[in-house]
Amino acid sequence: MSARLPAPAQAGPALRDIHLPPAPSWWPPAPGWWLLAALLLALAAIGLLAWCRRRRARIALRRVLAEVDALAARHAADADDGAFAAGLHQLLRRAARRLDARAASADGEAWRALLARVPVDAGTMAQLERLEQALYRPLPLDRDAALAAARRWLARALRQRVPRKAEPVAHA
Repeated sequence: MSARLPAPAQAGPALRDIHLPPAPSWWPPAPGWWLLAALLLALAAIGLLAWCRRRRARIALRRVLAEVDALAARHAADADDGAFAAGLHQLLRRAARRLDARAASADGEAWRALLARVPVDAGTMAQLERLEQALYRPLPLDRDAALAAARRWLARALRQRVPRKAEPVAHA
């Protein structure tokens, strides 16, 4: 007779295999991703505003230069130096009002000081002064030089950042 040996007793509870937790969800993102998204949105908004501002400035400059071209075409047709000088001077005053609201009534030294607030070369300033003198005295006017000086000054004046509170123009 063979004696059956009892089955060995288990040394502990029956264990199952290790199971892994589920993969983390992509939503909601960690706080760092929220900050990065907010930063990217802010940068995109600032870029869009800067682009719109530059676009408006370019359009305004194109319009003003188109008015200069129209004045030049009108002067080529009628050869009236006085009307040409007055038209260019009016455009300069309108652009100068961006820099100072009192530019429309500035004259003499105050007008020259206002023109000097826009950084242009000395030749341009001298030509603009000759243009102002041509308003009051019949002088031979170099049309091409006057046009070039007005274009340079207008382009710089319209590109210049306007301060929040402009300096007042002293009246002579």
